[in-house]
Amino acid sequence: VMKPARFDYATPQSASEVSTQLSNGNGNTKLVAGSQSLGPMLNLRLARPERLLDVSALRDLREVRETASGCEIGASITHAEIEDGDINDPTNGWLREAAANIAHRAVRNRGTLGGSLAHADPAADWVIVMTGLGATVLIDGSKGRREVAMEDFVTGPFETALSQNELITAVRVPKFAASARWGYWKFVRQVGEFAKASATVLVEPDKESARIAIGALGRQPLVLGTETSKDLLESRIQTAEALSAALPNRTVADLSMHTAALNKAIALAQENNSSSDGGSTA
Repeated sequence: VMKPARFDYATPQSASEVSTQLSNGNGNTKLVAGSQSLGPMLNLRLARPERLLDVSALRDLREVRETASGCEIGASITHAEIEDGDINDPTNGWLREAAANIAHRAVRNRGTLGGSLAHADPAADWVIVMTGLGATVLIDGSKGRREVAMEDFVTGPFETALSQNELITAVRVPKFAASARWGYWKFVRQVGEFAKASATVLVEPDKESARIAIGALGRQPLVLGTETSKDLLESRIQTAEALSAALPNRTVADLSMHTAALNKAIALAQENNSSSDGGSTA
């Protein structure tokens, strides 16, 4: 069994200290929180940082702040804490459903929201869910704080808008009216694996808006246009047709699981949310 290459380990006391150490690390410093993604990469020596900064207990990243329009969830909040309702869920329980279907409980106990987004695996649950919800990523760095819409945060497979000296401090999730409807579906071969295809559907009748996102594409999630989303929900266009138009470099056969995932997510969004399992299937 391989073990990590030698590295230094530090526990910074503030987000600003993290930013400073990242700036001084010349790209050889990595952040670690739950270590559910970086840990295996270290063991296989796919990653060989000279220094690890442990931010799992950093107070700045453990705060949850409610606002008039939503909730800012600290980057080091774990999947399990969201699943267990330890923090406020502004989405009428949708975050709890999504968290409960991430991998296994042992992973959820340690894996963090910010860590998942920073890793930016195209098949990860939070990448597609936060994109579908229209969340905003809050970032801190040497040049100050900034906000990036989730739709723009993931720029490619395992690539994000973060610069070398920046870190995610929180994710702002909008608050939704009781009338809003949500559907999320992912295909996995067995429980605990990453999705082969995923889709989210958000319908807000009060705002006359609809938002559809497709994930597990081997790249950043695809957000369909508002009119296309409405046409799909009102059956004016077929799902396969819409996806083929949005992804012309993919064949219909290649998108078959994504088509099925979107159809299932649409069906869940059109049902009463209490009957939705937000689930996954083989």
